Amino acid sequence: MELTVVLLVTAALFAWALVSVRLEQADLTAPIVFTALGAALAWFGLVDGSVPPAVTTPIVEVTLVWVLFSDAARLPLQQLRRDVGRYVRLLGVGLPLTIVFGWALAAWFFPHFGLWLALLVGAALAPTDAALGLPVVTNPAVPSRIRQLITVESGLNDGIATPVVLLAIAGAAAAAGLESAEGPGSAAVELLVGAGVGAAAGAAGGWLLKLARQRGTAAEDFAGIGVLALSLLAYSAALAVGGNGFVAAFCAGLAFGTCAGQRGPAELVFVEQMSGLVSLLVWLAFGAITVPIMLTHSVPLTIAYAVLSLTVVRMLPVALASIGAGLDRATILFVGWFGPRGLASLVFALLALEALGPVSDQAVAVIAATVLLSVVAHGFSAAPLAARYGRAAAGPEPGGPVPVTPAPARGLSRKHTLAPRLWPKRARH
Repeated sequence: MELTVVLLVTAALFAWALVSVRLEQADLTAPIVFTALGAALAWFGLVDGSVPPAVTTPIVEVTLVWVLFSDAARLPLQQLRRDVGRYVRLLGVGLPLTIVFGWALAAWFFPHFGLWLALLVGAALAPTDAALGLPVVTNPAVPSRIRQLITVESGLNDGIATPVVLLAIAGAAAAAGLESAEGPGSAAVELLVGAGVGAAAGAAGGWLLKLARQRGTAAEDFAGIGVLALSLLAYSAALAVGGNGFVAAFCAGLAFGTCAGQRGPAELVFVEQMSGLVSLLVWLAFGAITVPIMLTHSVPLTIAYAVLSLTVVRMLPVALASIGAGLDRATILFVGWFGPRGLASLVFALLALEALGPVSDQAVAVIAATVLLSVVAHGFSAAPLAARYGRAAAGPEPGGPVPVTPAPARGLSRKHTLAPRLWPKRARH
């Protein structure tokens, strides 16, 4: 049975490499295809979703480490000063409001969740995933400042929401009286320790790699593997001293991106390719494990929450945060709608399921329903709405265009992206 599953999964990965462009032209994206494959494996009894395999947890954890690290490291923080006010509004006002609104709505719709599980739902569904809206962030018809705004928000909000999700999981475990539950107080200390360890590891690693390049002691072909190891080093070092590894990975990525120099973005390609591979496995696990849970616990309120989460809970905070930001109504609606829920939300759901067990089943069902609805709704609406908005916003950009940070691929193709910038010619520094 296990060998059959391995055969089917590896064949699907290879087949995706062969026909991914054709499938995406038919709006069959990687999340849709691999979620469906996972659900089919569970449906035909090839995998037992009620008893996840032991390998699932490390895959989920490594995926989150690489996603947090690469998203944070990819952002050119020095180049974001021109529109820093808009970023601060979305991340400092919009994101907290999204978490609070989602928390309150979950507590209202599902009072049996208690405060901690309701917070888990609200925080897990707050991060956005630009990779699920590639036609938006790669369409040159959309103003570059708006594409950059969506990309930067997606790159940072998962790292900012991670501590809240982990606190919610710790609080829910303590409230349920589960063994080895640490409680939110201890989890908060771990977050602080992890931030410090991660920042130190990322800064030191970026500086040492830059120095090695300048002195010609680093083999260029091995640099990507070194960065991959650095992300795991920050994670494991934080765990070794009692810190939180996920927060460490995010802070390490921020520090690495600041200290690694101009070659840093190119050296992230291997990390992104690996995270793209494991992300496909996470989507498959999502289909095999959480989709059956969602179907078992599906109630009308679950669907209603998913709809409100993608609309009111997301769009109202964006509108409030954008007051005074100089954005017109069409732009605010456009940015508010294109907040797809994707990989980060799935990873948070699977981590909660691993830590809390059946206690979190219905909360995971709510998260799963929202992500599935987002994959379909944002997947089918991205291209036509981006083209329509681009036509409406045609003309010179106020303040001029800006270079747009490439969106994370995560197993998806990079349409209209600047591939030569990701694969620069070899040069010695």
